Amino acid sequence: MNKPNIKITYNSPVVLSFTLLSLAALITERLTGGRATGLLFSVYRAPLSDPLTYLRLFTHVLGHADISHYMGNFTVILLVGPMLEEKYGGKRLLAMIMVTAAVTGLLNMIFFPGTALLGASGIAFMMILLSSYANSRSGEIPLTLIFVAALYLGTEILNGIFASDNISQTAHIIGGLCGGIFGWIISGRNK
Repeated sequence: MNKPNIKITYNSPVVLSFTLLSLAALITERLTGGRATGLLFSVYRAPLSDPLTYLRLFTHVLGHADISHYMGNFTVILLVGPMLEEKYGGKRLLAMIMVTAAVTGLLNMIFFPGTALLGASGIAFMMILLSSYANSRSGEIPLTLIFVAALYLGTEILNGIFASDNISQTAHIIGGLCGGIFGWIISGRNK
């Protein structure tokens, strides 16, 4: 009787690389006593003459406050991301991650100048909303999208109004809107 030949595969290169880069950022933050967070892994209003300002628009999604923050975001990303990468392709998913990072970072710099933003929760919310389009056809709005938007985005809007915490509901909402827009655009192209 032959034993099955089991091997571990790097099945979702964009999602796995993002996960590992963010883990490396978390370790770097700990090794530098948090200095790397302010320098590279959070976005805030800074002089436009500083080249790191532009880099941080993208790298803030790699930074996390602690292991539970990291785990919360990457549990969702690792559950939903591989399916999205298979459906839309790695290059397209990477572009969506980068656009979402830049949009959330830029809006944070403009509207919340005294607040630093870090973490991949905007990306997680983008993926959650985008996943609602995964099996839709052109010209259709999936009912699952409506439920997901109502549950996730509705909760974030309410938390933004009533909660007093260090969580950026704005990044969640913007990430979710990006996912919805990406899904709408892509599903419209698949005619």
